[in-house]
Amino acid sequence: MSAASGDPVHIVGTGLVGTSLGIALSRVGVPVTLEDVSPTAAALARDLGAGALVESGERPASPTLVVVATPPDVTAAVVLDALSRWPEAAVTDVASVKGAVLDALRAAGADLRRFCGSHPMAGRERSGAISARFDLFEGRAWVLTPTEETDPAILGRLEELAHRVGAVTTRLAPTDHDAAVAAVSHVPQVAASLVAARLADLPDSAVALAGQGLRDVTRIAASEPQLWTQILTGNAGAVRAVLADLAADIEGLIGALDEFTDGPATDAPGARATVARVIASGNAGHARIPGKHGAGPTAYTTVRVLIPDEPGQLGRLFQDVGEEGVNIEEFRIDHGLGQAFGLAELDVLPASAAPLAAALAARGWRLHD
Repeated sequence: MSAASGDPVHIVGTGLVGTSLGIALSRVGVPVTLEDVSPTAAALARDLGAGALVESGERPASPTLVVVATPPDVTAAVVLDALSRWPEAAVTDVASVKGAVLDALRAAGADLRRFCGSHPMAGRERSGAISARFDLFEGRAWVLTPTEETDPAILGRLEELAHRVGAVTTRLAPTDHDAAVAAVSHVPQVAASLVAARLADLPDSAVALAGQGLRDVTRIAASEPQLWTQILTGNAGAVRAVLADLAADIEGLIGALDEFTDGPATDAPGARATVARVIASGNAGHARIPGKHGAGPTAYTTVRVLIPDEPGQLGRLFQDVGEEGVNIEEFRIDHGLGQAFGLAELDVLPASAAPLAAALAARGWRLHD
């Protein structure tokens, strides 16, 4: 009775996560059936290799596990329906908000022994089945949120499911999960959207100055507004708490900067320290973000290479680095304003940086710095 043994899994909801899960499970031989209120979405997921199509309202052969991958505002209702339709199956949902779903299920008198909420910490700024990827979950955290009612066997089944698609499982209480994702996922989305919104009325000449820093900060600002409205309102309490702390820090920074609006505030004790603390606190927080493969943070050295914006140049750079026996830990590329070149940033282990720089220069690459 597990995904690993090939027992069937039924997925309700064929958006990005549901379709990606179906594709990943199908690739490892797990029988998957699909269901969606949108026939077009379900048919697309089927055509992408996510599983066999089941018309809405039909009852597929009894699955051992039902995964509800619907928008957060209907998740609880769909979970209730799944618990009723398949009285022998375990049921999970993959919504990014757990407390609100659990509260609704309890209020409806659901049998919570066969239910365990979960949340794969995987997604993209693009939504829908067309954006699905078979490797969406590889190396990602998949949070299980059991309650005191959850049958322990259900947990084992969900862990097998997550491991089968390459995810790493962890367990949190539903309220702890919601507090955590408010800080590491939901508020970053709000911050990215607010920063990106400042660009809407800027003249083209100003936006043209944008560099990689702005792209990094605002990448997720392209996310789907309707979905994020559901997520933020569903986790309103936890998100508000983090935003209130953030707002207090911003107000403190504004107060410090007020001292400088009419020129250098040489007689404003503490103002510069306030500004410095904002940046230093960010350094401390950034240092806690897990590094490669979920390991502790690792200090890398960046080798910067000017790369012509021509076909094949990036591949040649990677080949040259590989031939030098150096592993690229992280990679970024920025493009020069109005220039036919990019600046490739290769993060490597510190001991590899100087030899790699020398080797690339010898191979004809122009190095920055």
